[in-house]
Amino acid sequence: SLAGHVIVGNHAILSGYSLIHQFCTVGEHSFTSFASHVNQSIPPYVTVAGENARVKGINSEGLKRRGFTSDQINQVRRAYTAHYVERLSLEEATKRITEMAASSPELELLVNFLNVAERGIIR
Repeated sequence: SLAGHVIVGNHAILSGYSLIHQFCTVGEHSFTSFASHVNQSIPPYVTVAGENARVKGINSEGLKRRGFTSDQINQVRRAYTAHYVERLSLEEATKRITEMAASSPELELLVNFLNVAERGIIR
């Protein structure tokens, strides 16, 4: 169920009974697991799950199916680590991912998302 003014990016997968709060953005190539309740925007490439949706990793299977190479998936995984595992501030993580994007064009999608997200990002 999508509330008003939800933006869903290309190749995003919304599993059954997922609920997306109004004004959220669902990033490209992201994935919501069954019955996820999403109240903040989901960055590209990310998998979320749970009643109060939390990040569970990257959507590596979806990326493989879309033709991403192992190298590209590893770059997305490195960006995920900078954003979620290293517990950097959003500003620090965005800066690090921007630097990574110089040699990994697939990360530009994530950088652009982080720079314009208005509703808040699931972290």
